[in-house]
Amino acid sequence: QVQLVESGGGSVQAGGSLRLACAASKSTAARYCMGWFRQAPGKEREGVATIDRYGTTDYADSVKGRFTVSRDNAENTVYLQMNSLKPDDTAMYYCAARVPFATCPSPRSLSARSDYNFWGQGTQVTVSS
Repeated sequence: QVQLVESGGGSVQAGGSLRLACAASKSTAARYCMGWFRQAPGKEREGVATIDRYGTTDYADSVKGRFTVSRDNAENTVYLQMNSLKPDDTAMYYCAARVPFATCPSPRSLSARSDYNFWGQGTQVTVSS
């Protein structure tokens, strides 16, 4: 069983930054596709960013150029650096793993969330104007 634990959420003003972390059990973060998703109240969960086993990253159009996903294999942790935050970024952010697959589907795919089989509990990000 894979366990994922997110941290780093909080409240910031527009234009600020936050860094989310996702600590994974076993060697999940280093071996498999990892994704970040978010869900705002009343909205569907949407893909934000992905990083595959080979370090290839991909982003939703709404965060491209502002968010950066990275991975520390030694710590088995995936990060999401979020800069230039906007009120529209307010959501619960989730980390997910796509086991046992090394590559990731596009986070822009409407069905992306169904490709992941392990999820963290989420961390809240609130951006005020």
